[in-house]
Amino acid sequence: MTEEYKKLEKLATDHIDDLYKDKVVIKVQTGTSGQAVGADEIFSFLSSQKNEKINVIEVGSMGLMYLEPLIVVALPNSDKIFYANVDEQISKKIFDHYSNSNDILKDNAFAYESPRNIDATIPNINDLPQFSKQLRIATRNFGEITPGNILQYISTGGYSALNKALFEMSPEDVVEEVKNSGLRGRGGAAFPTGVKWSFLAPNKAPIKYVLCNCEEGDPGAYNDKGILETDPHTLVEGLILNGYATNSNKSYVFIRQGHEIPIKAIERAISEAYENGLLGKNILGSNFSFDMEVSLTGDSYVAGEETALMEAIEGKRSTPRFKPPFPAASGLWKKPTNINNVKTISYVPQIIKNGSEWFKSTGTEKSSGTAIVCLSGHINRPGMYEVPMGMTIEEVLDEVGGGSNSNKSIKMLQTGGPLGGVLGKEAFSTKIDFDEMAQSGAILGSGGIIVCDETVSVVDLIRNLVAFNQFESCGKCFPCRLGNTHMYDVLQRLADSKSNPNDLQLLERIGNSMKIGSLCGHGQLGYNPISSSLKYFESEITDSINNKIEPLESMLTPTRTRPNSSE
Repeated sequence: MTEEYKKLEKLATDHIDDLYKDKVVIKVQTGTSGQAVGADEIFSFLSSQKNEKINVIEVGSMGLMYLEPLIVVALPNSDKIFYANVDEQISKKIFDHYSNSNDILKDNAFAYESPRNIDATIPNINDLPQFSKQLRIATRNFGEITPGNILQYISTGGYSALNKALFEMSPEDVVEEVKNSGLRGRGGAAFPTGVKWSFLAPNKAPIKYVLCNCEEGDPGAYNDKGILETDPHTLVEGLILNGYATNSNKSYVFIRQGHEIPIKAIERAISEAYENGLLGKNILGSNFSFDMEVSLTGDSYVAGEETALMEAIEGKRSTPRFKPPFPAASGLWKKPTNINNVKTISYVPQIIKNGSEWFKSTGTEKSSGTAIVCLSGHINRPGMYEVPMGMTIEEVLDEVGGGSNSNKSIKMLQTGGPLGGVLGKEAFSTKIDFDEMAQSGAILGSGGIIVCDETVSVVDLIRNLVAFNQFESCGKCFPCRLGNTHMYDVLQRLADSKSNPNDLQLLERIGNSMKIGSLCGHGQLGYNPISSSLKYFESEITDSINNKIEPLESMLTPTRTRPNSSE
């Protein structure tokens, strides 16, 4: 271990001692989901209260979003008490109680975490399936540390993987470790990450870039931004490791404007990394230098496609490029470039720290590690959960998500974003696995799972998905631009019970033309929601075509309508 890293560890240890030693620490989870229900106001109120015995800090969300605002009280004896759905009155009660006592306040307590049995009336959080079924690797610090606080991150072992790589491993060793781990891209394509890095690493160009894609425009997915706003330093460390492994000079974190909480968190983390010698010249006293900055784009779903992303960083319109050349040969500003998703990079520090075999010990043969899934819709426990690959969809829905939140059973799922697929009950035994989910007619994609109960019409659902895809098409490829518009028109006829007998054949013909003639996945995958729906709900769709049923109103009512020809 280098002297530079030892100094940082000492600063981190002193910081944690000042924060926790003989103190009650009240942690307020203030991510985007928490702030939406008043966590900011609760944090401001608690911060204004004065007591030498208590420290109030801001932490990111644990992912249990249905419980927010959520407060965790850490006691000097290592007990933790979780208080859910807190308001200002409850938070005052919590503060007042712990100002005078270290005894546990049971009122409004959701759960506890302790090496001892506290009280049977309060469950241990490790006994609750929504927590115990998780295996938190990329999300290991969620709800534990202040976002962007580099000393708190270092206190959990942060940047030790970077120190190890710089002084104990060659760049080739790092590439091989990631390759051997079986890590696959978590952005949708599931391409082996180490293999992608190996395309860039041998290139001897003097300037090379590694880019991080946090465009994340999928309805139902919020895990990339969740990582940025909760534990941004795990991404910063992963990107530096990516740069070292591929002999690159600079990184851009690409994110859509308007998402102020994650943007500010990652900007603060980058600034702190520079201040502490973890970015810039001769990192930790090594011969490796690396720079990083945030690049913002406007509202553009297609900007998440890797070549459109590069166009946006260059200040151009977000449209895909022709390939070849591929980014590893000619990417950003025509320099060799590597592009990865936030989730993908966030696994890298733990892989380097613990080894590839450790990572491979979790998951399935071809899908190692974990998946970060976002549950929303008709589900009891909406939130963000990191579960081992190989867990079945049914386990995720019933044990982690708590099943349907209505008196109706779960009918179908929309997975992998609007270009993913629709799954019926027959597929709920499918494992969370890249290949097995693809075989079922859907993809894991970015991890969004929208849950629909029996009140949702499959026709309305796929109409809304295609409406989204039509609105978000960049327009460069006419098969995508016109194809999505035509598919929407056909699906609108179905929804209005005014369909033609040949509409299914027409949809298939349009979809195949889009697949063949489009430059990027937006057009190539545009027919997926329809084709997967036909696999599980053909009779319902056929009945709609034959005007036998009047489709129900969907829960996914579009917020933006399709422009007419005069706009």
